Amino acid sequence: VQLQASGGGLVQPGGSLRLSCAASGFTLDDYAIGWFRQAPGKEREGVSCISSIDGSTYYKKPVKGRFAISRDNAKKTVYLQMNSLRAEDTAVYYCNVEIPGYSYWGQGTLVTVSS
Repeated sequence: VQLQASGGGLVQPGGSLRLSCAASGFTLDDYAIGWFRQAPGKEREGVSCISSIDGSTYYKKPVKGRFAISRDNAKKTVYLQMNSLRAEDTAVYYCNVEIPGYSYWGQGTLVTVSS
């Protein structure tokens, strides 16, 4: 099982980025995928997740209305579209899949929001 996160970078406040999480080694269709982030000096926190069953989504309150999670099972990729970025969104972003018995994490991609 591998998750490869990409798409991070430096962006000005108010800007946008799209993160990608490429999955391999398991059938993406069968599992929910989550995006988490860890800001400097803080604990890792959940940001958003998307269901495998009906594509339903969840967003942590600070990002609701600004971030959008989606999945393309054919491309084995989950996306996190991030708009209206703020300085407090600065963090390393990770994607995650819970397969019974184990929790798998991607390597993380750094998002820096700064002018």
